Amino acid sequence: MAANAPALATQLKLLIVDDSNVIRRRIERCQQIEHLQVVGLASNGVEAIEVFRQTDPDVVTMDITMPEMDGIECVEQLVAIKPDVLILIISALADKATAVEAMEKGANGFLNKPFSDRQLNEALAELIGGA
Repeated sequence: MAANAPALATQLKLLIVDDSNVIRRRIERCQQIEHLQVVGLASNGVEAIEVFRQTDPDVVTMDITMPEMDGIECVEQLVAIKPDVLILIISALADKATAVEAMEKGANGFLNKPFSDRQLNEALAELIGGA
């Protein structure tokens, strides 16, 4: 089965989930990966699942602490919908237990807040490249 184009040429869809509008906009503005297109924004886990079902993203950035449904529960539900989704946790909660729990639920990477544009792009590149 030969692919028509190299894997990296494929356009990937990104969903950004964070209860902070400032952080959502910053991730949207700062991510500089050519083949990664923002298809949705969500401010909590409940909204994220709704947008996820509508847009079918390949990559998700996920905050942990959010109203209505936290990031860990949301990760679990997104992975149940689409097992091969790539999820990057972006959180100020730097404790290892939280990161480990998120990874056990299906997240693929972790980035601490605050983060630089470079750290964000490196984390996303690593996430996509390691797929």
